[in-house]
Amino acid sequence: MDKNNETTAPKPAGIPKKDAPEAFREMAEKGTTQAKETYDKIDAATTEAADLIKNSYSKAVKGMQDYNNKIIEFAHANTNAAFDFVQKLSGVKSPTAFVELWTEHARKQVETLAEQSKQLAALGRCCRKIQFFACRCGLSIEMHRQLLLKQS
Repeated sequence: MDKNNETTAPKPAGIPKKDAPEAFREMAEKGTTQAKETYDKIDAATTEAADLIKNSYSKAVKGMQDYNNKIIEFAHANTNAAFDFVQKLSGVKSPTAFVELWTEHARKQVETLAEQSKQLAALGRCCRKIQFFACRCGLSIEMHRQLLLKQS
């Protein structure tokens, strides 16, 4: 065979053989830096979203506690009003006094019920807004349950 006829692989142009490891190292470091920056951004966004959701659930739990406490408060007030009414009824001597007492109690209870309904509706709107926001964050019902259990 003739040496002139042998084909030799062409040498790549650009990076000299000695600088190749340095170039690869720089590319690897650049890739690592970009990956770290991306990870840090994702981590910050995830932490922010988790804090937002946690705060939403804290408010939801607080809202439900307030709602339940209001119901208990109203039940206590209504029970006391009923006992007071029965106590006053026991002292009634005439049908006219009975009708007057009954009418007065019914009027007071209707006013009380209207006010209690307004307060419960306001608390309920607050809780629904928080639930809506939590659902908009893409949480499943199971995740809602687990987060609420952790809060209590």
